[in-house]
Amino acid sequence: MERMPEFDLQHPTSLAEAAALLASKPLARLLAGGTDLVPNLRRGLECPPLLVSLGAVRDFSDISFSDAGLTLGAGVTLSSLAAHEQLARHYPAITEAARAIAGPGHRSVATLGGNLCLDTRCVFYNQSEWWRAANDYCLKRGGEVCHVAPQGKRCHAAFSGDLAPVLLTLGAEVELVASQRTRRLLLCELYRDDGATHLTLERDEVLARVLVPAASASLVCGYRKARTRGAMDFPLAGVACALKLRGGALSELRVALTGTNSQPLLLDGTHELTGRPVDDELLAKLGKLVQKQVSPMRTTVTPSNYRRQVASALAQRLVRELALASGKE
Repeated sequence: MERMPEFDLQHPTSLAEAAALLASKPLARLLAGGTDLVPNLRRGLECPPLLVSLGAVRDFSDISFSDAGLTLGAGVTLSSLAAHEQLARHYPAITEAARAIAGPGHRSVATLGGNLCLDTRCVFYNQSEWWRAANDYCLKRGGEVCHVAPQGKRCHAAFSGDLAPVLLTLGAEVELVASQRTRRLLLCELYRDDGATHLTLERDEVLARVLVPAASASLVCGYRKARTRGAMDFPLAGVACALKLRGGALSELRVALTGTNSQPLLLDGTHELTGRPVDDELLAKLGKLVQKQVSPMRTTVTPSNYRRQVASALAQRLVRELALASGKE
């Protein structure tokens, strides 16, 4: 890795102030935990003239519960999510996903907002400056060709955040703050399927908080991921599921995936599986739905079809596991 580039560092005390600083310099970047941004700086992938630190922003890391549901400040650390007992009781999949991210040192500083806004990844992108230059760069940064799909005109770098699929299955919304306005949108609307520009954030917007509806007592949810090593690594495929059973049959099912596409994917067509028992036939249909909709490319050292099969198998196993747990309650 290279030396850190030179930059100015500002410490605003409000999100509106942070947004104004972003607006003042088009290449400015936000800094929270820095576990994603700093390696990109060291690789020469980013060279911002200004870093806007969010460490001094007030009320940015709160966790609060109400009758309406759960509110998570975007600055809450992953270790805080992983260790929060009330969160584990009411939204266990959130704590499961947080515990599965990177290592303890990373989780102590990495934030919810950073994980939701994680840069997309590819073996042709996450490299040193000299390596990328030797390969004439890539479509995501500095080049004109996506080495994963040379005939296409879209970047296929994969989104690998672990918390997004869980929050998608829970119907989460996000609140975005700019210097002169605030807006809310569904979490799914934060993303687009383009590895080069996968976030729909405006230039001066900051992710402020995540709002999760109150969890139904009969809803069971979970998260599982596959990775090259048992810890530290980004998911080759990650799956979140939320389901309800009624009278032994599936009454509701939501499945979301990460690590395979340029955006976290909320699976279409799961309503077709409701009204049936969770048996081998239903799980086979679910597996086919996953395989048709995920689109892993050659963005990791692991073959694309392997990741497709892993995503399918993880979804089937997790739904079976959750259905069994729900049936015992």
